[in-house]
Amino acid sequence: MSAPERIPPRSVTTAELLAKGELKVRGRIREASNAVLFCSVTYEGREASCVYKPVAGERPLWDFPDGNLARREVAAYEVSEATGWGLVPTTVLRDGPYGEGMCQLWIEAAAESELLALVDAEEPEAGWKAIGFAEVGEGRTALLVHADDERLRRLAVLDAVINNADRKGGHLLPADEGRLYGIDHGVTFNAENKLRTLLWGWAGESLTPESIEVLQGLREALRDGAGLAGKLAELITAVELDATRARVDALLTAGKHPEPSGEWPAIPWPPV
Repeated sequence: MSAPERIPPRSVTTAELLAKGELKVRGRIREASNAVLFCSVTYEGREASCVYKPVAGERPLWDFPDGNLARREVAAYEVSEATGWGLVPTTVLRDGPYGEGMCQLWIEAAAESELLALVDAEEPEAGWKAIGFAEVGEGRTALLVHADDERLRRLAVLDAVINNADRKGGHLLPADEGRLYGIDHGVTFNAENKLRTLLWGWAGESLTPESIEVLQGLREALRDGAGLAGKLAELITAVELDATRARVDALLTAGKHPEPSGEWPAIPWPPV
């Protein structure tokens, strides 16, 4: 008689781990303007570190609905996943020790060459893109630059789609195996143009063929009845969903990276 077939244990996905696992608060990240809790999460034998941002700890903003930032973080993740670029760590909406909030996989930053720099020059060197001039004290200015990096360029496209109002240097996380993640996407998806970013180096330049293909895929995914549209409809308002569709259409029509509008501060403060 043959031995019974052994069924291998089911592999728990990162999304399942974050959504269903037991959260234990290990500390608080005090530099953040809203409540950001560093946690461990455990589910069916798998454990990871994560960030938990409860809605109850969100500071009210005049231009965003109260208690809605966590959902925008999840919406940014869903759009990132739809691009296929994987630029945002796995993020879910769930209940936690302090009520509903967003839960995001913790990313350990890897040591690598700088993505941002201040240089004493009028023009950037090869391999860098100019952002603008910044005061550095005693009446002196320096040129703020970012790396001419394909990963940053993809992130610039994602930010234009989600209308990111706060892309600071501290929100860029280089990780192992050459990965780069963007974090802190609570102030996104506003129906009004609020794009504020350090990634202006490609402003006015033609989108890459890869970006155009990705945007075309997003346009299909955002149509009524499509998968991404359904997910976003549960996270942002109908007006904001329509505005997201319009931004994708505008990018494809122009075929270029957006430029600062002049109606809103183009660079977040502080920039890092």
